[in-house]
Amino acid sequence: MYWNIIIKTLVLYFFIIVVYRIMGKKEVGKLSIVDLIVSVLIAELAAISIEESERSIFMSLVPIIVLVLVQVLLGFISLKNFKFRKFIDGDPKTIIKGGKVCFKEMTKLRYTLDDLISQLREQGIKSIEEVDYAVLENNGKLSVFKSCKDYPLPIILDGNIDYQVLKDMKKDEKWLYKILDDNHLSLEDVFYAFYSKNKTFIIKKSDLLE
Repeated sequence: MYWNIIIKTLVLYFFIIVVYRIMGKKEVGKLSIVDLIVSVLIAELAAISIEESERSIFMSLVPIIVLVLVQVLLGFISLKNFKFRKFIDGDPKTIIKGGKVCFKEMTKLRYTLDDLISQLREQGIKSIEEVDYAVLENNGKLSVFKSCKDYPLPIILDGNIDYQVLKDMKKDEKWLYKILDDNHLSLEDVFYAFYSKNKTFIIKKSDLLE
């Protein structure tokens, strides 16, 4: 019995290592909600298999393999489809904009002022007044920018214009398309473009294939 538990533990240990290599490397603090759900389910399936010594290990390996296949498939679709990726992972939310707290956005997220102050303290910031911009990322981490000049404003993501960012910048589509024309690019050519320190930085889709 004990040998059975030891063997199952070792097999699951090395199998899960392979599984996470397939799923891709991510720090625990950077896991998305979907990644976290899959991780918890894999851990539960592994624990059940070890606890139920009479149960065949293959009964646990099969559902783990199914979870990994689903996760890899979702990841592939997310890379190809912006709307699907936004639906699965959500999108970052601005909590502080121009030095002002966005209470309306915080209410939607059920993110309290205590949560905000706590995460600011973790980054060595004593007061909200020290922050120009703060963005709550998909994984729950707060990205803080003390100066608006340091804050990269994402204006294009996977060929899609973020009109809210353009509005915040007091810019319009004409300004954006002129930049694209100057770089001999169409909107569909752009994977990611952001504005920072009075400059527009562009990553082309073709750059990802190099």
